[in-house]
Amino acid sequence: MDKKNLDQFNILAQCKKYDVPLWQCPQFLFLIMGLIIIASTISVYAIGCRYIEDPIIVALLVLLLAVVLFIITFIIIQSFEKLAEASRMKTEFINIVSHQLRGPLTNLKWSAEILTSGSLDHIKEKHQEYFRILKENSKRMEELVNDLLTVSRLEQGRLPLNKQEISLDELVEKTISEFSPFIKASNIKLSFKSEKRPFLAYTDPHQLKIVIENFLDNAIRYIHQKGDINVYLGFKNNNIYFEVKDNGVGIPEKDQQYIFQKFFRSKNALKHQTQGSGLGLFITKTIVKRLGGDIGFKSREGQGTTFWFTLPIT
Repeated sequence: MDKKNLDQFNILAQCKKYDVPLWQCPQFLFLIMGLIIIASTISVYAIGCRYIEDPIIVALLVLLLAVVLFIITFIIIQSFEKLAEASRMKTEFINIVSHQLRGPLTNLKWSAEILTSGSLDHIKEKHQEYFRILKENSKRMEELVNDLLTVSRLEQGRLPLNKQEISLDELVEKTISEFSPFIKASNIKLSFKSEKRPFLAYTDPHQLKIVIENFLDNAIRYIHQKGDINVYLGFKNNNIYFEVKDNGVGIPEKDQQYIFQKFFRSKNALKHQTQGSGLGLFITKTIVKRLGGDIGFKSREGQGTTFWFTLPIT
C-alpha cells in the first residue's frame, strides 16, 4: 500500500486537507458511525438472543441492520465529503483569485493615477513605461478570467471538441517556436526529440495545444537561472506518447496527490513563482481525458519534473 492510500486513513491529515474542524471531517464521522454500527449490532444481537429462540433469525436481523446502517453511513459521509471538498475549493478559489487580482489592480490603479496626475506631461519615456505596466497587468487579469471560463465550460460540457486529423509533431514544433522568446529570455536550453515516424492523431488541435502550452509554461516558470528542458515525442504501448522534462524545483512528495486539483499550488511553487491560478494542470488533465488519452507525472523536489500524456493512434 503506497503513501497516498495510507493518507486516506490519516484522519488529522484529511481534516487538514479539507480545512475543517475534527467533528466536521468526513473520515472522523466515518469512524464515529462505524463505532455506532458496531454498538448497534451487538445490542441487537444481545436483545435478539434473549427474545428470539432461532439463532438464524437473530443473525439475519443483525446482518440486515448492519447493512442498512452501513448504507446510510456511506450516503451521509459521501455528502459530508462533497461539502467539505466544496468548502476547501471555495476557500482556495477566494485566496487564489484575490491574490492574483490584488497585484494587477494595485499596479493598474497606481499607473492610472500617475498618468492622470499631470506630473509626467513632459516625459514621454515614463508614459511608455506606465502604459507597459497597464498592458502587462491587464493581460494577467485576462489570463485568469480565461482560465476560469475554460474550467466552467469544461465542467458544464460547453467546450465542444472539434476533432480532425493532425500531425502532432508539427503542432509541437509550432508551439515550441511560439515559446522561443520566453525560453531565450529565461536563459533555458530546450531540446526536442521525436521518433522518425508520422504522428497522426484524430484530435482537437486547439485544445491539445493548450495542454502542450501548459506543460512548457510550467517547465519554464519553475526553472531558476540556467536550466534544461527536454521535450520528447514518441510511441508507448500502442499510443502516441509526449513528455516535457525539466530540472526545476520539482514537486514535494506530500503535494503530488493534489497536483491536478483545481486551485492547488504547491508551497515551493508559491515560493518560487507567485503568478499562477492553480487551474492549468486541472484544465490539462480534463482535456487529455476528453481526448481519450492519459496523463501523469513524476517528480522529485529539487531535481525536476516530467509531465507526460498519451493519445490513441489514428
